[in-house]
Amino acid sequence: MKKIKLSALIIMAALSSFAQEKELNEPNLELPKLSYLDSLKSTFVNHNTSTCIDERWMAELSNDEIFEEMLTDVVTTDIDSTVTFDLSTDLLKERLKSLDAKSPFNVEYTPALENVIKAFLKNRKSSFERLMAISEYYFPMFEEHLDKYNVPLEIKYLAIVESALNPKARSRVGATGLWQFMYPTGKQYNLEVNSYVDERYDPLKATEAACQYLSNLYDIFGDWSLVLASYNAGPGNVSKAIRRSGGSQNYWNIRRNLPRETANYVPAFLATMYIYEYHKEHAIKPNKAPVTYFETDTIAVKREMTFQQVSDILDIPVEQIEFLNPIYKIQVIPFSTEKAHFLRLPKNKIGLFVSNEEKIYAYVEHLDEQKEKVSTSNSALADANLNRSLIYHKIRSGESIGLIAQKYNTSVSNIKRWNNLRGNMIHAGKTLKIYTNDYSSSSRSANSVADGYYIVKRGDSLYSIAKKFPGISADNLKKWNDISGDNIKPGMKLKING
Repeated sequence: MKKIKLSALIIMAALSSFAQEKELNEPNLELPKLSYLDSLKSTFVNHNTSTCIDERWMAELSNDEIFEEMLTDVVTTDIDSTVTFDLSTDLLKERLKSLDAKSPFNVEYTPALENVIKAFLKNRKSSFERLMAISEYYFPMFEEHLDKYNVPLEIKYLAIVESALNPKARSRVGATGLWQFMYPTGKQYNLEVNSYVDERYDPLKATEAACQYLSNLYDIFGDWSLVLASYNAGPGNVSKAIRRSGGSQNYWNIRRNLPRETANYVPAFLATMYIYEYHKEHAIKPNKAPVTYFETDTIAVKREMTFQQVSDILDIPVEQIEFLNPIYKIQVIPFSTEKAHFLRLPKNKIGLFVSNEEKIYAYVEHLDEQKEKVSTSNSALADANLNRSLIYHKIRSGESIGLIAQKYNTSVSNIKRWNNLRGNMIHAGKTLKIYTNDYSSSSRSANSVADGYYIVKRGDSLYSIAKKFPGISADNLKKWNDISGDNIKPGMKLKING
């Protein structure tokens, strides 16, 4: 019995000694009180922090540069001027004849078409390599809808000529979106446009409307080349060109009686088709798309939500939400009992939203209640304005507007508004105005450490941690801490300064 008691005392002493040693060796960290949002995330079912769409790929999908190039080519190029390029006329005729045999379009050789093809190959090779990657994102969705309406699948190339596959493209005359709908035509085909929403920017709805419009134009003209011309210039202008050409129904015979843009338009379409079909023969190596449109999905919202709220809840950048939901003008998804409004997200984020829907709406309601209290306090608004600072950022080579927005923890739309930018194109050497919150050691999270480390707490993700430190991205944190995936655990000590 004495031996048993002695053994118990020895074990208890050892445990006590181990506990004391552990306290000495480990920092005495007091876990901070969790915010409502952090507490909410810690209860999420299937909480997955990956975002699916890489920021560089997202910037490429919404790049204005290629759209501006294509618009300039279509509007200003003199397609009757000879272009020198190493492509024999006989070989081109042979390839065009092959295209004509398997296409409902009238793909016949003309010197003008040869000039456009050679100009594109000579001046736009890298643009087509980029466009072919973007095509992988949109073309499967286009083809599904074109097939539904019995419209030739080659019409998918029309969106390249119209918008260079930029869903936010807007022409000088107000044509908008992937399919460049003018306001009256968009309304005619049930694309809603109001203070909150412009469905001409929605890839899915605009594609549906484009298929309906093209089908109706074919019922009028019965020729797909004339359909393309009327899509650009309007059926009235094409009808006038036919009359002025003595009743000819051949596009090439009426071309000189069409507006200049439309006269270049069909050749640009046919040249695009040729380059896609024969890109290997011209050593054009398409970039690869890391994700397609079908890897996103939608959910009908049950109350009004802002992009920022969705971003905070789901750990997804506002710019990504903005790209996937271009129809919403002011980064607000409205709610109406009369018509459903949808939020498009990467599929894994849709799963996260659906699994935790009631909690998410409860949190949004909580924010709305808090917002009303804050908005009635003039002193609180004044304090918020005092904390904002104006700085100037000189654009470096290779920087995109998205990367700059991330650096200063703001949105692309803010930077565009502050600097009166129409598109996303910026140039190295120029200066941007940035309004940002003052950032000092006193404003750091209570969980940050003086020597440049951060202790992970429950509910944290790499993205939410990066947002606490302007100029730092989730990719930075992965690199500095040798993290290969997105998984982090409470108590981990992360470097935040490289």
